[in-house]
Amino acid sequence: MEDNIMNLVVVGVISWSTIFLLTRRVFPKLSFDFSNRVVSTIHATLAVILASLTVQDWRCPVCPLASKSSPKQMQTLAMSLSYMIYDMVCCLFDKQVKLDNSIHHLVSIVGFGAGLAYKKCGSEMVVALWITEISSPFLHLRELLKELGYKDTDLSLVADILFAVIFTFARMGGGPYLTYVTLVANNPFLIKAMALGLQLVSAFWFYKIVLMVRYKLTKRTSTKVA
Repeated sequence: MEDNIMNLVVVGVISWSTIFLLTRRVFPKLSFDFSNRVVSTIHATLAVILASLTVQDWRCPVCPLASKSSPKQMQTLAMSLSYMIYDMVCCLFDKQVKLDNSIHHLVSIVGFGAGLAYKKCGSEMVVALWITEISSPFLHLRELLKELGYKDTDLSLVADILFAVIFTFARMGGGPYLTYVTLVANNPFLIKAMALGLQLVSAFWFYKIVLMVRYKLTKRTSTKVA
């Protein structure tokens, strides 16, 4: 991995940690998780914007396949790698380690690291970043609203539905296609393994989201009937 990219990762970890500490200072009465989700929302928004700017041809966002990564793609991946490192450590401090979330972090860190080390697959990886992060702001909004006292409100329901719909279209629509083209292209084995692993994690989360939406709608219907 090039020195400038390594430096960007280090600066990124420090920057995300600083934003978290500032958020904790601004909202001292709110939880550790609240501050972390604010940072996560900032990252997701920035990641989608940067990933969009690095797409070379919107008629074929994943093209050229298995090609050398551009400098902008490398910088975007380094930024997200730094966030993933920060977030994994942050979750350990929060003492709320979940197996699925830990696997997601490890798959993402290894995947980003491999892409930066090989300096290949930039097109596939920025599209993967776009697909995985496009629904994240709504995921975090759901939890932020709960802590702000808007649990079980219409606004909370809208956030739930938007998250579920965007996640489904992105990860279960674009995700399988991206996984397929990554597997059939001349990519390093580690990149292919990470693509498959990320899709399996997405499928598991999709199952949990379906259960969540069904529970929410059933609960809301029962409340109105009562």
